[in-house]
Amino acid sequence: MAELATIARPYADALFQASSGDIEGTAGWIDQLAAIAADPALQQFAADPKVSSEQVFDLISGLVSQPLPEAGKNFLRAVIDNGRIAALPEVAIQYRERKNVQSGASDAVIYSAFPIDDANLADVGAALQRRFGRKLNMRVENDPSLIGGIRVVVGDEVLDTSVKARLEQMKAALTA
Repeated sequence: MAELATIARPYADALFQASSGDIEGTAGWIDQLAAIAADPALQQFAADPKVSSEQVFDLISGLVSQPLPEAGKNFLRAVIDNGRIAALPEVAIQYRERKNVQSGASDAVIYSAFPIDDANLADVGAALQRRFGRKLNMRVENDPSLIGGIRVVVGDEVLDTSVKARLEQMKAALTA
């Protein structure tokens, strides 16, 4: 949604500039805030005119796994006071993009039909970093519909070596 991206941009820019001393730490708590703020029940609670901004702040900060640093509390208060809780997930995405640009890395999602152990993930990660030519922040998600193999998404690039993709290619070749 372009509107949320536009709303989130100044928040992500300001947060990135303010957190230059602890970019990784900030990424951790902004991701947690984004996950909490994405909940429709929380957004409905925050939109209720009978609920004060302090109540919303107490609820959200109470749901974070570790206490927020002072900068995190100030940021959360600013977002709540301006009625921008719905934009927090987009703020987290844009913050991570800025962090990746600074470090020269990209986020990669590896979809696998089966769980990948750490040793195999390290091997796959090294091969993918050579293939894409940059450092990758990898996350693994299970997708049993792949049958076997992996599907890797890095930004707008997709590398699909799954059995499902190969079967679809064979089907297309046989029906052509």
